[in-house]
Amino acid sequence: MSDDLRIANEEDLERLRRMLRKVAGDDIETVCRRLESRDEARILDIACGDCREAEVLSDFVAELKGAPESAVKLTGIDVRAREIANAEKKFGRRRGPDGKRGKREFEFLTGDATKLRGHAEMGDDFDLVFMRHQNYWNGDSTWEKIFDQALEKLGTDGRLVITSYFDKEHSLALEALQRLGGELIRTEFNPETRELSTPGKSVDRHVAIFKRKGS
Repeated sequence: MSDDLRIANEEDLERLRRMLRKVAGDDIETVCRRLESRDEARILDIACGDCREAEVLSDFVAELKGAPESAVKLTGIDVRAREIANAEKKFGRRRGPDGKRGKREFEFLTGDATKLRGHAEMGDDFDLVFMRHQNYWNGDSTWEKIFDQALEKLGTDGRLVITSYFDKEHSLALEALQRLGGELIRTEFNPETRELSTPGKSVDRHVAIFKRKGS
């Protein structure tokens, strides 16, 4: 990876950090109450690739819990074994406390996200389920299976967050998630999004947060 791309990725993650705080703003009290009761907060990152956002997500959840030193476990799943191997190499299984962060545990599974119900080892009752750059256009029926099972993985008052590359794809994903039992809490356009070479495509262009209907 070139230095320019590495720097761009790091800047993208800082923008994502800010956008996560923004979309959680109206909903913060409910989420915080759930997290305060948890000895260890749990995150599921679906189609995570090499999971470069792992520390951003775990820090975000720890901050919501009200204690940056809190224990957080992130589980990432992706069908691409090479990407999962890269994530494992980068993050290992356990970290901290390191002065800035508390105990962090990272586990990565190679698997098909359309078959989350078959991965009993990951459990359920997640505080946060995350999908970065969901790809609804590339097979809407496939992604509806993923969305449906992602919502099932949420615990009571847990939250699902998605980001999208494109305007229209984001709209379609919002419609699908609401049809499948998600309740949209907030969606935001990222004013600092980094434009990519494809027209209308940019990094974390939109970020939205959901809960399960009736939760």
